[in-house]
Amino acid sequence: MAPTPLPLIDSTAWEHPADRAALNAMRALPGFDDVIRKIAGFIGDRGARHFFTANAVRVGPRQRPKLDALYTEVIATLDWPTRPQLYVTQDPRANAGAYGFEDPFIVLNSGALSILDRDEQRNVLAHELGHVMSGHVTYTTIAELIMAVGLSSLPMLAGVALLPFQMALLEWYRKAEFSADRAGLLGVQDLRVAASAQLKLSGGKGGDDTIDVDAFLQQASEYETDGGAWDKALKLMNTIWRSHPFGTVRAAEVARWSTSEQYREILAGNYERRGDPKRPLADDMSEAGGYYKEQAKQAVDEVTAAVGRAKDAFQQAWNKRGGNGA
Repeated sequence: MAPTPLPLIDSTAWEHPADRAALNAMRALPGFDDVIRKIAGFIGDRGARHFFTANAVRVGPRQRPKLDALYTEVIATLDWPTRPQLYVTQDPRANAGAYGFEDPFIVLNSGALSILDRDEQRNVLAHELGHVMSGHVTYTTIAELIMAVGLSSLPMLAGVALLPFQMALLEWYRKAEFSADRAGLLGVQDLRVAASAQLKLSGGKGGDDTIDVDAFLQQASEYETDGGAWDKALKLMNTIWRSHPFGTVRAAEVARWSTSEQYREILAGNYERRGDPKRPLADDMSEAGGYYKEQAKQAVDEVTAAVGRAKDAFQQAWNKRGGNGA
């Protein structure tokens, strides 16, 4: 069944509160806007297009016409008034991206196309279009350039304290993926398709073996809930220099959102539309703050419990040692 069109839908209808919170935190860094202007002005749209599409083929009615038609359907579902150029590049890594500054474009790796079926490709296209609609591409372009060449290789940033900027940018990038994953779900309106795409992007095709979406969603749930404070610290260290969250985390996030009232309301036609008055920034900050507050509370509770267990263990060991007369 074809996805229900969402006329004039605004990206604020689906954006993840952590995306907005991380973006606001990043923008609050001293000199952040100046760094963004310097990099974007130095590279420009032409430079970004050369960097990301020098070895790519532009999709159109004569070049991969089936993919071009699928892209047309995705644009119609999310009702986006412009058509960012779509490219395919020969790259075995299963990935895709939306890049550019004033004139964004989308690049799909051949590795992704080779493992995804048509509906899963629809999900990935909607995900990337979601980045465009949310205005993410300036920051994602800079993040990808930084990871490719390094901040220290950009001459316009001499003398700038780069580490806080880089860490804040990657923290936001990971949260922006949650927003784009929601756009991807809206593009297909089927959780199993979205989860299947994430499964294949994480672990490849089954080949002559079986892959199971339900087992992957169970794994995603276990990754979120297993372990205590130390496990969470290890997970943080594993992701701090990554641009994307792990596939299991993304699958769990989008699965949770698929059961939300917000998602049901969007499919029923009740959502923010382009041209509507924007909700106050304070509302966004409150929602985002609530998200992070809950995350922080869980971490504090776990740390407190871990400290209590450590205290008990220490006390027992001390008593035992005293009882043995050691």
